[in-house]
Amino acid sequence: MTDKSPPVGTYQTLEPGIRRILAPNPSPMTYWGTNTYVLGHGEVVVLDPGPNLAPHLDAILTGLEPGEQISKILVTHAHLDHSPLAPPLSQATGAPIYAFGNAQAGRSDVMRDLVARGLSSGGEGVDVDFTPDIILSDGDVVHHNGLDIETIWTPGHFANHLSFCMNGATFTGDHVMAWASSLVSPPDGDLTAFMASCEKLRIRDDRIYYPGHGAPIVNPAERINWLIHHRKTREADILNALGNGQAHTITSLTQNIYTETPTALLPAAERNVFAHLIDLYERDLVRAKPTLDVSADFFRL
Repeated sequence: MTDKSPPVGTYQTLEPGIRRILAPNPSPMTYWGTNTYVLGHGEVVVLDPGPNLAPHLDAILTGLEPGEQISKILVTHAHLDHSPLAPPLSQATGAPIYAFGNAQAGRSDVMRDLVARGLSSGGEGVDVDFTPDIILSDGDVVHHNGLDIETIWTPGHFANHLSFCMNGATFTGDHVMAWASSLVSPPDGDLTAFMASCEKLRIRDDRIYYPGHGAPIVNPAERINWLIHHRKTREADILNALGNGQAHTITSLTQNIYTETPTALLPAAERNVFAHLIDLYERDLVRAKPTLDVSADFFRL
């Protein structure tokens, strides 16, 4: 991507009623940093406060227009680059925190079983202490100062991941971004859920996506179709690699498929491969020996 990074810590109007303020946390996982959005005027909503960084908290508060107040805080998901600033911002403003649930909310049975057998989180850091004041469910509408903000449960990148839609503009968190495909890292990430969430967004008629990182997506349908195709292509790569009837580990599959990936990024690639293998296992397309686990040998059925 060649998008120019916006200035850090400065409010920018993206369209009437939607402002963005960039957090100072650029990295290979966050691109130019976390996009914090401010919705409405007067009494405003903050969506994804971001990492717990004092300069970002100060920038959010001091960048408001004279007389404006923050009255609600929405969080897409409990990763360390999205949710940890919510409690300090709530304490500073009195605004309650809205989200799907804590960091374990929404996990599938297979992911809960893997956690029980010792699988730990990988990739982006989890905000294990995150607890919202108000729980949102799929299809809820947050009414605020003349705004109707629709809640869309979009698990996949993270089990408690929510997207939010206001006037045809959907805030997709880390589920859909323009600069990269979303990381799906078990047990927090779930590829079966990710694909279902993509289909849920695909049948909508949203006019624009505002992601958690990077530039707005002005062609939502095209991007969703690309994400679905990308994942199906990766699935085909894995099935082809398993096609010789021999046992393969996650590491060997990753090395065979991600031939041009820098070594430092291979652990994340292995998590993506494991996510696909779990999905294929659940669909009875592969077998895991002795049992479904990161250390298993995998065979194509």
